[in-house]
Amino acid sequence: MTAMTSIYNTDEARWAAVQRRDRDADGQFYYSVRSTGVYCRPSCPSRGALRANVAFHASPLEAEAAGFRACLRCKPGQPPLAERQAAAVAQACRLIEESEEAPDLDSLAQAVGMSRFHFHRIFKAHTGITPKAYAAARRTARLQQGLSAAPSVTDALYEAGFGSSGRFYEASGGALGMTPGRYRAGGQGETIRFAVAGCSLGAILVASTERGICAILIGDEPEPLVQDLQKRFPQAELMGAEPEFERTVALVVGFVEAPRIGLDLPLDVRGTAFQRRVWEALRTIPAGRTVSYSELAERLGMPTAARAVAGACAANPVAVAIPCHRVVRTDGALSGYRWGIERKRTLLDREAGQ
Repeated sequence: MTAMTSIYNTDEARWAAVQRRDRDADGQFYYSVRSTGVYCRPSCPSRGALRANVAFHASPLEAEAAGFRACLRCKPGQPPLAERQAAAVAQACRLIEESEEAPDLDSLAQAVGMSRFHFHRIFKAHTGITPKAYAAARRTARLQQGLSAAPSVTDALYEAGFGSSGRFYEASGGALGMTPGRYRAGGQGETIRFAVAGCSLGAILVASTERGICAILIGDEPEPLVQDLQKRFPQAELMGAEPEFERTVALVVGFVEAPRIGLDLPLDVRGTAFQRRVWEALRTIPAGRTVSYSELAERLGMPTAARAVAGACAANPVAVAIPCHRVVRTDGALSGYRWGIERKRTLLDREAGQ
């Protein structure tokens, strides 16, 4: 038999993995059962076999060459279950993104070969949102793109798939953070309150619309932060240094200094459907924990989209509230933080209690 490496390099270790149905061992080796004539993954939920009937193989090809057939339950000749589910979710996302009208739940489930209930549960587990919410976010992203190019707001609404302006206003729920007309005009008519304060990380700017915080920016000096805010909302009315806004700023600064206390403030962030999926996934990472860009991509059902995930992290407009600092390279090294690697290291050290 071909030599197998890693921690499963002895028959004793492999047998122990089979007995505990170790998912981490999947892909490392396979086992066959002489009495049934089948071969399985180590995590197979089938009834346990006698040790005397079990042999180990390095690959499905090796097991089949020995005369065994693939188990119908764990499907060892196919990619692992998590990978198959991720591929199904990615396929569903593509169907939603490529369709003029959002496909209904039954159509999506049928397209990926799952039951309606099972597909809904798997989709939400991988993306953090329901298929309906994902379709709504995608439709909003189309509207955001169309508002700058379509002849009128009405045209943009119809091209985005809303069918009528009434349907948009009923469904938007603050998806843009402002009316389509104001978004089209670069925030014209929108009032954004902001203030700049000092914290241990340097200067910090906090800005908010009526719906919630729309920007948390960190830097060395206040002026570039204000200029950044002006570029983001070129036509909005920016109001600074209001006394009633001081409490919001204080809460954000307190969260920066002690991240484990949490930040219970509404957010008003705007991005593409993909960016919003990434940002929602980031908010599920608990303080004191990190994930890699590839791990985050897998959670979203897009295992090959690590670079796109990194780009969405870089586009995050609200530092610390959407904790993109908790994403690291696969080897654990720090990289890709728009507000500076040292600030990222400081935030992670604080969350780790160091």
